[in-house]
Amino acid sequence: MTTLEQPSSQDTATLVADLPRIRRRTTLVLLAGQVLGGLGVAIGIALSALLAEEVSGSEALSGLGQTSTVAGTAVLALPLASLMSRRGRRAGLVLAYLIGAAGAALVVLAAVVGNFPLLLLGMAAFGAGSSANLAARFAAADLAEPERRGRAIATVVWATTIGAVLGPNIAAPAGRSVSGAGIPEAAGPFVWATGVFLVAAVVMALTLRPDPLLTARALNPADADRPESRSLRAAVRAVQGSPMARLALLTIAVSHTTMVAIMVMTPLDLVHHGADIELIGLVFSSHILGMYAFSPVMGWLADRIGRISVIGLAVALLALAALLAGTAQGNHLQSAAGLFVLGLGWSAGLVSGSALLTDSVPQASRAGVQGLADLSMSSLAGAGGALAGVVVAQASYGWLNAAGAVLLLPVAVLGVLTRGRMPRTD
Repeated sequence: MTTLEQPSSQDTATLVADLPRIRRRTTLVLLAGQVLGGLGVAIGIALSALLAEEVSGSEALSGLGQTSTVAGTAVLALPLASLMSRRGRRAGLVLAYLIGAAGAALVVLAAVVGNFPLLLLGMAAFGAGSSANLAARFAAADLAEPERRGRAIATVVWATTIGAVLGPNIAAPAGRSVSGAGIPEAAGPFVWATGVFLVAAVVMALTLRPDPLLTARALNPADADRPESRSLRAAVRAVQGSPMARLALLTIAVSHTTMVAIMVMTPLDLVHHGADIELIGLVFSSHILGMYAFSPVMGWLADRIGRISVIGLAVALLALAALLAGTAQGNHLQSAAGLFVLGLGWSAGLVSGSALLTDSVPQASRAGVQGLADLSMSSLAGAGGALAGVVVAQASYGWLNAAGAVLLLPVAVLGVLTRGRMPRTD
């Protein structure tokens, strides 16, 4: 089997025979990339607020670094999806990691010269690392058998656990490692993130062969011969024409937004109820555990009992999390339980929604539709995170959780209305 950019239709028989091996290789490469990409993101984000405060000289502006990263992730989602639609997953993932590396390097430069606008620009480009991590879950589904797509997506999501756990713990040594080089300690993690993203780009460029998306198209020649179906307009039409795709898109966006809005304000609520930094760290460790460690279970459930059933589970878990967190009132064990369940609900929504979205649109339109999903989830989550502070300031943390639960209602209603309709599985 050669590693051409676009396998020819005459090689279809060879591709089919070699497909099990290609699937295994693709999964291993994506897992490696996800560990590296997750590590790069987690290292940088760990001290981003502190670095933003140091460079800007204002505590009030410290949150803008993370906001810029979220904005960059959203803005880059569609261009990267468009590139993948034309050139394959490898081209998009390599470019995303390279942009992330350039962004991390720009953050270091901004820290050295003390330029806050440059720092925000670098943080926005740094968000490309998150864009790559999000896109990787769909790359895992390109060659997966329809009845195993949930597990394929979940396996790649699970790999993020390693980077998400290691990253914050490496941030402090990374900061100390640059102390003698004239670089602020809080910028040290971004020096390391630059190197990690570059390694991820090299891994993708050299080993993600054959390209999973181009190979999937070679196995579906009718779709491969329809480039007009790969535009953004075609992606929008594909979602509009499929009730299942609309449910999937809404599930992904709402699950992520609900999770982010509640998560970002939980530390403030914990501090108001006497929690120290160590306790906050434990609560968030339970949240990360819920988000990633059980994603294979959610993928297995999505394949066994159905995508819509797991979407219903996601709604129930997120609503329960809002109830637990919103009524904790200083009960730190209950807060930790709420954040853990919040992570589980996010995992169920992301995995089942991503699998259903892939099922529900034609192969030629999938890359564009998937980019649309990542744009939606990042944009809405950014807005939700910003509005969360307003809700807490004007009302309370409890009311924020109530608002998060209300946000789930459209997903629940649409899920009931569309249940029983069979998605495409081509």
